[in-house]
Amino acid sequence: LVNGIKDSGFGEKLVHLEPTPATVEQVQYVHDADYVEALRAFCASGGGLLGLDTGVSSDSFDVALLAVGGAIKAVDAVMSGEIQNAFAAVRPPGHHAFPERAKGFCLFNNVAIAARYLQKEHGLDKVLIVDWDIHHGDGTSYCFYEDPSVFYFSIHEYPFYPGTGRASEDGAGKGKGYTMNVPVQYGAGIVEYLDAFQNKLKPAALDFKPNFVLISAGFDAHEDDPLSGILLASSAYGQFTDIVREIADQTCDGRIVSLLEGGYSLSAMPESVLEHLEHLS
Repeated sequence: LVNGIKDSGFGEKLVHLEPTPATVEQVQYVHDADYVEALRAFCASGGGLLGLDTGVSSDSFDVALLAVGGAIKAVDAVMSGEIQNAFAAVRPPGHHAFPERAKGFCLFNNVAIAARYLQKEHGLDKVLIVDWDIHHGDGTSYCFYEDPSVFYFSIHEYPFYPGTGRASEDGAGKGKGYTMNVPVQYGAGIVEYLDAFQNKLKPAALDFKPNFVLISAGFDAHEDDPLSGILLASSAYGQFTDIVREIADQTCDGRIVSLLEGGYSLSAMPESVLEHLEHLS
């Protein structure tokens, strides 16, 4: 991915931010202390399988702290006015991670921690999370399902891993109506996606009036991605970015931080990310 951006020449137009690791205290804005310590100890012992779909090495804990730190660095740079918006090219991804467990290649929920960080350390009231990864961000949804201060939007292939994200799942308690899931079927394409972004996300987000926008930017709904049953071209991600920018421009002075989630094609992902960056910048 990084090499693809460099080879395109577009990287010369970007401001590069060097991340520093998040603190354990910042990770615990979302994750249980017992889980964080258990993950640290498991990695320190050499790692292995945390479950059927998530393996770690001896370095994974430190790398996961650095991924969260990259999200925080991006948020701080936007909040300070150093940059207008940012893309955090971090791995491991985050949106399947729950407060008490890892899942789906995800150790810490980067976007959820960034949202809580914005609220706790920058004093913001309302955060919008837009998740266009092909998989429903079940961990992120869980974190904010009863919370009216974070609006979570996800468009994803359904039924597909992880099996959650029905349209009827729209929050609970005080958070009722602050989760919006748009499941699309195998073979869906740009028509279905643009309808969701323009006619569902945009009016709801403008009504919510977020103080900041975070994107869970997965690029695995591309038609060439080996995990995809969705037929998006790389240009689609530029179109999605334009709509999210319209929302941010009208509600929060254009403040957006986008975080890398999925994407498993070595050719399609750099193309898609470049489209995203060109429309984000």
